[in-house]
Amino acid sequence: MDREWGSKPRSGGAASAQNEAIDRRERLRRLALGTIDLAKDPYFMRNHLGSYECKLCLTLHNNEGNYMAHTQGKRHQTYLAKRAAREAKDAPAQPQPHKRKVSVRKTVKIGRPGYRVTKQFDGETKQRSLLFQIEYPEIEDNAKPRHRFMSSVEQRVQPYEKRYQYLLFAAEPYEIIAFKVPSTEIDKSTPKFFSHWDPDSKMFTLQLYFKVKPPETNKPQPPPNANGTGAPGVPSRPLPPPPRGPPPPPPQGMAPGAPMGNPPRAPPTIPGSLLPPPPMVNGPGPMPPGRAPPAPPPPPVSNNSMVNFTPVTQMGRPPTIRMPPPPQDFQGQQMQGQGLRRPPPPPPPSMG
Repeated sequence: MDREWGSKPRSGGAASAQNEAIDRRERLRRLALGTIDLAKDPYFMRNHLGSYECKLCLTLHNNEGNYMAHTQGKRHQTYLAKRAAREAKDAPAQPQPHKRKVSVRKTVKIGRPGYRVTKQFDGETKQRSLLFQIEYPEIEDNAKPRHRFMSSVEQRVQPYEKRYQYLLFAAEPYEIIAFKVPSTEIDKSTPKFFSHWDPDSKMFTLQLYFKVKPPETNKPQPPPNANGTGAPGVPSRPLPPPPRGPPPPPPQGMAPGAPMGNPPRAPPTIPGSLLPPPPMVNGPGPMPPGRAPPAPPPPPVSNNSMVNFTPVTQMGRPPTIRMPPPPQDFQGQQMQGQGLRRPPPPPPPSMG
């Protein structure tokens, strides 16, 4: 059945005025929360009960959306206008600062002027100078070129460089040109720093001198290094050779020119041992004839001499080096010549 009035079937019916107001406030709340920051609102306050208050209108709100809808209402907007009018009336009138109005002259630029830069050096004062010659053949009538110095911080064309500054020249209708010069102090005394404009030849001339840096007299010289090298660029001096003393005299009983050195020592012989001493590779040679044989080792005092024997240095005395006994035939010949007999070898000690 067709209906010409009312709502469609299963549509929930037409919204009442109360429902439309609720929907409008919710839509305004979402819109305001996306554009307004409540933390910056001077009239927004949250009390100890968890609800929100408007300090301007003295109203109480249950949630943030209700407060945002209140800020868009007529009552809140009226109180805002009244407070603004009262503050403007109570505030004292302050004089406005006088601002100088500078009219920007708009002219059509015709390009860059021609220029010539000459580097100069004064041999007497050891100063370097620059001579700038700028040509302005089509400069305006009764106009004079201007110049100024600009630091590297002021300009925005090139990156900052502390070592350089800029010298600018300007004249209408030409473009402004700049020269990059060292950031050294300029000598602005009268005979050295000057500028001149020649209206006949249409040439502007400027000359400047740079001051000479004083020598660093208080700077200490770097000490030389351990290998004899000093400051960079200074040649190093060779070290003198060490002094040589006289050669030591040869020991007593040695012929001059004989090799000096310690003779090889044989290992000590343990008294009462039946083992012969080990052969010496570089040991002494056979005893030459005419010399007495070395003294034989003393016999042991008792059978317990091996008990207290310690092969170390005792009482701070150096160890006694005992030579091996010479052959029997060699000793017999020496004994017969001297009439002495070698005592018989001692019996082996009793180990029991």
